[in-house]
Amino acid sequence: MHSDFLPILLTLCSAFLFALGGQLQSRGLASGTNSRSGTALSISSAALCYWLVSPIMLDPSHFLNSAVFIFVLVGIFRPSLSANLSVAGIKYLGPTLSSTMSSTTPVFGAILGIWLLGELFNWQIGLGTLGIISAILLLSSAKLKLTSDWPIWALFLPIGAALIRALAHVFSKIGMEDIPDPYFVGLIGFSVSALITVLSLQIKRPSEPIAWRSGSPYWFVIAGFAFGASIFTLNHALMVGQLTIVAPIIATTPFFSILLSILIFKHEQFSLRLLGAICIVVSSVVLIGINR
Repeated sequence: MHSDFLPILLTLCSAFLFALGGQLQSRGLASGTNSRSGTALSISSAALCYWLVSPIMLDPSHFLNSAVFIFVLVGIFRPSLSANLSVAGIKYLGPTLSSTMSSTTPVFGAILGIWLLGELFNWQIGLGTLGIISAILLLSSAKLKLTSDWPIWALFLPIGAALIRALAHVFSKIGMEDIPDPYFVGLIGFSVSALITVLSLQIKRPSEPIAWRSGSPYWFVIAGFAFGASIFTLNHALMVGQLTIVAPIIATTPFFSILLSILIFKHEQFSLRLLGAICIVVSSVVLIGINR
């Protein structure tokens, strides 16, 4: 496999797994588990999954490297802080406008990749990034109904979440220059996030007991496994590729989510708008892939 295409394939795999995790979480919410408990379950199960494979994957010497603190920092603000900002954005703006504003992640990724990492940015990457963002806006515009009953400052909630995700990509890539281990990055990040999420769940308000017999919590557990695998492949893509390439392609997650919703979960219907958006995404990914 040509090295130029490896980060692209890894990132597409990550986007698919993240979309799958989101669909599984949706099933869990529909079955009765509240969002706070469900999020804690997903993050904790991802961390547990990483620790279960630690006898095979973990190199204990990494803990002696100072770069481990970079991964701790990443775990503090992703997904803990970014998820909270996203939820707050949905609360004030609604899911469509909030997700549209969140699509600015590739823009932040490109800026940070050039500014902090010294990466090259050519017209193919730029046009491909613009194409992916345009496709997201095309899908969002079908359901987007702007109203004036939300405060202007609320726009910064999903944009802030997008910036945090881009920063997490940057710091993960920087840390992997000293510890080139995608598994270790995920282990530390999810462990820290799980600790923060569970403590927050207990401090803010005593949570209701998790109704394991209902079956709904297991959707979040399985979703956590999907998220854990998604971050592992994403970290691998960041380690071997440029952020300016990875950031726009990971933004294809909504398209995988819609396709899963149509083909597997039967929540959506196929449309010409979706077909057009998919054509734009595919051509944009190809354009990014052939850049030199």
